[in-house]
Amino acid sequence: MGDSKFDNIDYKAEVLIEALPYIRQFNRKVIVVKYGGSAMSDIELQKSVIKDVILLKLVGFKPIVVHGGGKEISRWIAKIGKEPEFVNGLRVTDEETMEIVKMVLSKVGKDLVTMATELGVRAVAVSGIDGGLLKVEKKYSEGKDIGFVGDVKDVDTKLLHDLLDNDFLPIISPIGIDSKFEAYNINADDAACAIAKAMKADKLAFLTDIEGVYRDPKDKSTFISNLTVSQAKDLIEEGFIGGGMLPKLNNCVDAVINGVNRVHILDGRRLHCLLLEIFTKEGIGTMFFRDEDKQ
Repeated sequence: MGDSKFDNIDYKAEVLIEALPYIRQFNRKVIVVKYGGSAMSDIELQKSVIKDVILLKLVGFKPIVVHGGGKEISRWIAKIGKEPEFVNGLRVTDEETMEIVKMVLSKVGKDLVTMATELGVRAVAVSGIDGGLLKVEKKYSEGKDIGFVGDVKDVDTKLLHDLLDNDFLPIISPIGIDSKFEAYNINADDAACAIAKAMKADKLAFLTDIEGVYRDPKDKSTFISNLTVSQAKDLIEEGFIGGGMLPKLNNCVDAVINGVNRVHILDGRRLHCLLLEIFTKEGIGTMFFRDEDKQ
C-alpha cells in the first residue's frame, strides 16, 4: 500500500524529469512573454507570472517581459473625469491620455521589477523610448486619427542584448518614439511581436484572458492545441476567428513567418501557465509553428 507522502514526492520527481529535455533544448534561448489582461489585476497572479519568468531564467532561458496595463490606464482616466475611448480595440490617446499612459506603465514596470528583485533576480524596467528601442510611426484605425498611437517600424535591439548579456531581466513598457521624438502608445501585443522577431526569439508567449484558440468559442470541445501557419490562416479566412482574437492570431502567424520558432497563447489567469506549457508534453494552451515542423 503506497504512502501518499512518498507518492507525492515521486510525482514531483517525474515532473522534473519530464522537464529535463525542454530545459536542455531551450538553454540560452530568448523567450518573449507578453503579460497583460486580467492576470495583471490580481497581485497573486502577478507574483505567479514573475515566479514563472524567473524560473525560466534560472534554468537557462533569456526571458524578456513586455507588459500592458490597459485596465489600470482606464481606471486613472476615469479618475480625472474622462471616458476611455476605443476604436477597433485601440485606445484613442490624446495628449492628456498619453501622459497617463506613461505614468501608469512606468509604475507597472517598477512594481514588476520589485517582485523580481524580491526573488533575487536583477531586473530593469525600460520603455520602448529608452535606447531608441521601439521606433514608431503614427497609427490610424481604418483611416481614423486615434491620437498618439504608434505602429512599430523598427526595433533597436542593442539595449536588450546588453541587458541580457549582463544577466538582467528586461521588463518593457510598450511606448515608442517617432522621428520627431514624440512618445506614442503601442498595443502591447504588437510590441511583443516586434521585439520577438527582432531578437530572433525561440518562443513568444501571449498571456491572455482565454485558454487558447477554439474553432467555435462557444464549444469548449473545439479547443485547438497546435496550429501550423497554414491552419491558422485557414481559420481566419473561414471566419472562425473574430473580435480581439483576430489581431492576436495575426501576430502569432506574423511572428512564426518571421523567424520565431514557437508562439503560444496561454490563459494568464491560470497559475504557472508558462511552466505548464513549456515544460510538459501536453501543454495547456495553443501553440503555433511552421508547416514544415508539423512532424
